[in-house]
Amino acid sequence: MKKILIVGAGGQIGSELTTYLRSIYGAANVIATDVRECKMLSETGPFEVLNALDATSMASAVARHKCDAIFNLVALLSAVGEKDPQKAWAINMGALMNSLEVARQYNCALFTPSSIGAFGPTSPKDGTPQDTVMQPTTIYGVCKVSGELLGNYYHTKYGVDTRSVRFPGIISNVTLPGGGTTDYAVEIYYEAIKSGKFTCPVPADVYMDMIYMPDALRACVELMEADPAKLVHRNSFNLASMSFTPEIIYAEIKKRLPDFVMDYNVDPVKKAIAESWPNSLDDSCAREEWGWKPQWDLSSMTDDMLKVIREKYGK
Repeated sequence: MKKILIVGAGGQIGSELTTYLRSIYGAANVIATDVRECKMLSETGPFEVLNALDATSMASAVARHKCDAIFNLVALLSAVGEKDPQKAWAINMGALMNSLEVARQYNCALFTPSSIGAFGPTSPKDGTPQDTVMQPTTIYGVCKVSGELLGNYYHTKYGVDTRSVRFPGIISNVTLPGGGTTDYAVEIYYEAIKSGKFTCPVPADVYMDMIYMPDALRACVELMEADPAKLVHRNSFNLASMSFTPEIIYAEIKKRLPDFVMDYNVDPVKKAIAESWPNSLDDSCAREEWGWKPQWDLSSMTDDMLKVIREKYGK
């Protein structure tokens, strides 16, 4: 990758990925775009207001900046998507189809993230394989499975260099989450510092895979820089780092903050979604094909999250 266009750069992943890519490839070579102004990104490098549903505008940006890679990060997440499935489909699939077509026309590599949400209740729950039955029960998951198939189609039919990972829940100390089922695993750290108590919307015993943002960002770059000759899979690789329940993360925080308390007010929509997802993913294909290896676990992440949030709030 030499010149990169990011669509959906203002979201949870995009805002941090833009900064990360600029640190590697140079600020001038990473063009961030979003449907609205984003001062933080425009102050550190090229930024344009761009609606990813406007294919002509996307193609114009790629041509003007001579981009050779596109990162499509546009999405309505799981819990938000269930409130308006038609809108979720229009945005998620519209942005993807435009990205695929522009990548085809201008010979760009394309990264577009999939998700643990691509699996459903009929998928194996523990050590969910790379290749298995995928029958999601959310519109978000349906979009992700469709996106994986479209990515493979464009690679096979047109030779587009499409690549993707199935992200677990992403935990960040920089940007707040945007309506996903795994958001509780970010919110719990903030509330532990701010108020010393947290009301969890997910059942106590539900396992979900998670990943710390520094590992997620590194995975994007490592996959896109990987030797294509070694990639048996492309769309999309299971990615794993840690798996825990609300009770497990609560216990980890309580080791450091003994007065921290948590109770439950379970959201039925998030409960249904969480219970339909795998407990843990088998990421052996990512490890074998492009050398994936997480650097953070629950303990080290908890130390870092609490440290950074304390500094934010002067606690």
